[in-house]
Amino acid sequence: MSRAVLLALLSHWKKRPFQLITLITGLALATALWSGVQAINAEARKSYDDAARVLGGDPVLINQSGAAIANDTFVALRQSGWLVSPVVDGWLSGGDGRVRVLGVDPLTLSRENPAGAAVSEVEISDFLGPDGLVLAAPATALRLADLGARVRVVEGVAPGLAIMDIAAAQALTNIEGISRLTVLREQPFRQPLLSEVAPELTLRAPDNAADLGRLTDSFHLNLTAFGLLSFVVGLFIVNGAVGLAFEQRRTVFRTLRAIGVTTRSLVALLMAELLMFALVAGALGIGLGYLVAAVLLPDVAATLRGLYGATVEGTLTLSPGWWVSGLAIAIVGTVLAAATSLFQVARLTPLATALPRAWSMASARTMRMQLSLAGLALLIAVSAGLFGSNLLSGFTLLGGLLIAAALTLPAALVILLNLGQRFAGSGPVAQWFWADTRQQIPGLSLALMALLLALAANIGVSTMVGSFRLTFTGWLDQRLASEVYIGAENDEQVEALIAFVTPRVEAVLPIWHTSTEILGAPGEIYGVVDHATYRENWPLIDGVVGVWDLIGQNEGALINEQLARREELGPGDTIAMPGGWKTTITGVYSDYGNPLGQVILPLDILTARYPDVDRTDFGLRLDPLDVASLRTALTEDFGLPPENIVDQGSLKTFSLEIFDRTFAVSAALNVLTLSVAAVAILTSLLTLAAMRLPQLAPVWAMGIPRKTLGLIEFFRALVLACLTFILAIPVGLILAWVLLTIINVEAFGWQIPMTIFPLDWVWLLGLSLVAAGVAGLWPARRLATRPPADLIRVFANER
Repeated sequence: MSRAVLLALLSHWKKRPFQLITLITGLALATALWSGVQAINAEARKSYDDAARVLGGDPVLINQSGAAIANDTFVALRQSGWLVSPVVDGWLSGGDGRVRVLGVDPLTLSRENPAGAAVSEVEISDFLGPDGLVLAAPATALRLADLGARVRVVEGVAPGLAIMDIAAAQALTNIEGISRLTVLREQPFRQPLLSEVAPELTLRAPDNAADLGRLTDSFHLNLTAFGLLSFVVGLFIVNGAVGLAFEQRRTVFRTLRAIGVTTRSLVALLMAELLMFALVAGALGIGLGYLVAAVLLPDVAATLRGLYGATVEGTLTLSPGWWVSGLAIAIVGTVLAAATSLFQVARLTPLATALPRAWSMASARTMRMQLSLAGLALLIAVSAGLFGSNLLSGFTLLGGLLIAAALTLPAALVILLNLGQRFAGSGPVAQWFWADTRQQIPGLSLALMALLLALAANIGVSTMVGSFRLTFTGWLDQRLASEVYIGAENDEQVEALIAFVTPRVEAVLPIWHTSTEILGAPGEIYGVVDHATYRENWPLIDGVVGVWDLIGQNEGALINEQLARREELGPGDTIAMPGGWKTTITGVYSDYGNPLGQVILPLDILTARYPDVDRTDFGLRLDPLDVASLRTALTEDFGLPPENIVDQGSLKTFSLEIFDRTFAVSAALNVLTLSVAAVAILTSLLTLAAMRLPQLAPVWAMGIPRKTLGLIEFFRALVLACLTFILAIPVGLILAWVLLTIINVEAFGWQIPMTIFPLDWVWLLGLSLVAAGVAGLWPARRLATRPPADLIRVFANER
């Protein structure tokens, strides 16, 4: 009997194939957007793990001051019984972004280290020496074409990483000394204390992978949030299609119940029916998700490389787990989308199922339940905002507000439609239009919720991106005040370079720095001189009186906003510096785009405390009209490579290109989400079209032509889209405020002032009206061209 009942249920989809396409399409889109984002995240994390394995999991010795370790120190440690292996860790400019250089000593390298496995693929004699082989993955090797035949493709090397002999790494990166010493796991039973052999070194566990994961987690969480939003919007299509299909089959349910099919059996068979659809749609969605990931991955890789220094190749390698998770999320999504309809089937009695208003009354109860759930979601959101203090609480606040707004939408639209009816005049057609539109809210509510979320996300994200870009552009104008930035090829060239440029420019500003650990996390320390450039342009957001006077007196330190927020520091507080000394914070400055903590010291203090700092970079102040002649003199007369000279305009353009690529993924997901919402409106209107004949036939019979009815239906879709857009504006602005004030601060450590861009709303309103118009055009045309016999037949049937 179960087989016969299941065939009877499936016969509905055979008679209404478009509804089946709607259901499959909605679920496939929801699965595609979610699984695509998860594929991107999985590929990125796989790259992090590959890099972590190659970098090794052994403890390391580093210089407490952040400077390089001398070769003599390595020799002394080996002679005293410390089994250590030297590593040079730097970066090399490639054809398509930077490549991380890992210089190793194959003679002392641990056999368990994956870098050793890569070295074993080639002859050791070819690998050793400053001109030895460079081992890289296939995609990375293409970025190192300038090295010619030295590059050898080796499978298994982490993406974006080049392995070479330590002498070759030092030559290519201009690093003098050793970055760190890897401590092998097997050590002699007796060996002298580290403080006796190399007191300037300290032992710590390698945390490069952990640091990278901590820095990029916020970015991946943002991606996941967008994917989840798109998934939820797609489920609205499924929910609407399933709910309306159940409404159309109420007579079938009545008949099945009357012939003895129990409620439990009916619900179980409906679940089996939906499971089949979920598997088909899930497989289709996974394929679409692969295409989405393949399109978006290059921009994601560029963002991670430019913003975090993380290397992710722009190719996908999908695991079976990803396919299984995609099917699982499709099944879970189907169950969630159909839960309300299944619950109504289980609750409604056979007699109630036959009543024409039974599902409408259930919808009215649903609206009251939605308002109760909206209040609960709002309470959870406010609690997370008041009592939470991390990124998860920020997203809980964001999700709670969006859910509350979506659930409140039907009631808000009813209120607006009541106001429209009150001011529409006393004409019968106008009164019927507003009353009939209000009656359609339950059937269209899910599609309109999807549109609200899509519009709110577009408004919120565009406001955030616009505010960020406006602030970032102004910050670049302040931060990149020097007209030209140059870098010496090595320390020996510095004095000659300064002597060459000094008579040709107004000022030479050293940009000396060192990378080290600040308060337990990776950071940077820079040195500055007291110059009008910094007094007039540096983007301070807080500071003591006379902050630059103190810098000129070699007192105090400036810290970036990220470090200040992370450690809850401010002007007047004391900060413990690497090397065991302390200084007073005199100012806090904005440092957008930098995930690391940063400290700026007076230049004399920097060189006194950290004598091995990088002294090769400088900023030059001069008349902008003289930039071209200076560049020519530096390259032709002095012999400085062109890549070591960057003018202010090029640097700003490059920075803004990175910025635009950073948010390209968000923009793409916004467009996809709005497209899904348009599909949701289309499917709801088409599905409701046949069900509305009993309501439209009497109006036609009273003299309203079919074409006029079609125009009214088309205008109704535009009115609902316009009202939804009006309600989406405050929701989107609240979303932007949460993103800028809470999410952005927790994720990246800096806060952006919020700027509103009303002209963007006009464009978005036009786009939403076009989407609603396209969605409403097909049902309106079908109504306008429907044969009169279909409308007359309504009066012949008992309904």
